[in-house]
Amino acid sequence: MEGQKTRATETRVATPSAEHGAAAPTDTGRPVPAARRAHPWTARLVVVGIVLSAVNLRPAITSLGALLEEVRDGLGMSGSAAGLLTSVPPLCFAVFGVTAPRLAHRFGPAAVLCAGMAAISTGLLIRPYVGSTAGFLAASALALMGIAVSNVLMPVIVKRWFPDRVGSMTGLYSMALALGTSLAAAVTVPLTGAMGGGWQAGLAVWAAVAAVAVLPWLPLVRDRGIASAQRRGHEGEYERARREPARMATTQTAPLRITRSRTAWALAVFFGLQATAAYVTMGWMAQIFRDAGLPAGTAGVLLAVTMVMGVPLAFVIPRVAARLPQQGPMVLVLGVCGLAGYAGLYVAPATGAWAWAVLLGVSNCAFPLALTMVGMRARSGPGVAQLSAFAQSTGYLISIPGPLLVGVLYQQSGGWGLPIALMAALMVPQMAAGFLAGRARTVEEEAGH
Repeated sequence: MEGQKTRATETRVATPSAEHGAAAPTDTGRPVPAARRAHPWTARLVVVGIVLSAVNLRPAITSLGALLEEVRDGLGMSGSAAGLLTSVPPLCFAVFGVTAPRLAHRFGPAAVLCAGMAAISTGLLIRPYVGSTAGFLAASALALMGIAVSNVLMPVIVKRWFPDRVGSMTGLYSMALALGTSLAAAVTVPLTGAMGGGWQAGLAVWAAVAAVAVLPWLPLVRDRGIASAQRRGHEGEYERARREPARMATTQTAPLRITRSRTAWALAVFFGLQATAAYVTMGWMAQIFRDAGLPAGTAGVLLAVTMVMGVPLAFVIPRVAARLPQQGPMVLVLGVCGLAGYAGLYVAPATGAWAWAVLLGVSNCAFPLALTMVGMRARSGPGVAQLSAFAQSTGYLISIPGPLLVGVLYQQSGGWGLPIALMAALMVPQMAAGFLAGRARTVEEEAGH
């Protein structure tokens, strides 16, 4: 009986609605019915799962970047293969991310996230020891597949269990994601040295971190929501939900025609262009500073400063965004910071290096803002799942050519003027798309059945 009670409570939390009853304050200023509050222990477990999962969404990429030269030497990897390796993450995010809503509908978002963390752990464990470039790429793809579905489902998890705290919970996992990104970049090389200097151990250690993230989701894998209850034949549970019209109004019976939504397209373009800027920053900014005459160690610290800026701001920005009726002004502020940072890199990269690193770090916080808007531009859990999959998959497809094009322009021109000009130019459509995506609309209004 207690298990049934808990599942029923969680089902109520899963479907944000306009139910009547006692209200609790939200981070948007609107009341949320008491019926949607999760069991305290379930909520705590989900919070732990969200934080641990978010920490594991980037170390597969940034730990490899720290040891890429050693990996190339160890595997005899060609330059073209190494270039392909840098394009694999956004490609996998785009290809595998679209499967997340279907998997979540079939098995439940918690179960898919649990499997995603297991895939990350398995891929990270086996890829250093496969002994070939093809095997390394395949194992990396397995880990990135887990990251892809987890990327898409994190906003869904937040919307499902914390519909009254979308901004604060998005900020929490965005901060954890930024922390994991920075941590992997900073400590992978020292850890490798401490473990004897072998790059295999330095990469494999992150598999243990991902394995820990599996544990909080194990007690929640049986929760599949109303749609799954209906499919399994739990008619009593489904009938109780069906008799509450307000809740059923937010539970889609068929997928949205998401491509008909201008907001969805604007959010996808915004997501893709901010991802382009982020990957260019991670891949090339240290080299820009080194070519400007700064020591390699200083260039690395400057890159770390840019990445660490996301830790506090990723927590603050979603909370502020969730309280605003429109997020367009925040998009413009972040865009102006990016334009100023690129202008500084163009004019005086060494003289004002610390200022440019900070400004570009602020600009890269468009990522948590985009995630927050995913949770706010759909009314229901299934709507968030579809919007998240569409925006992230389409966005990552858009981002694939960016880092490669920057490298080509750098090689062809022999300097950083053209690549920096390109990134500054891309900031303009990013600001325009983000402003449109920030309007107070939902995809259900634009892409109804």
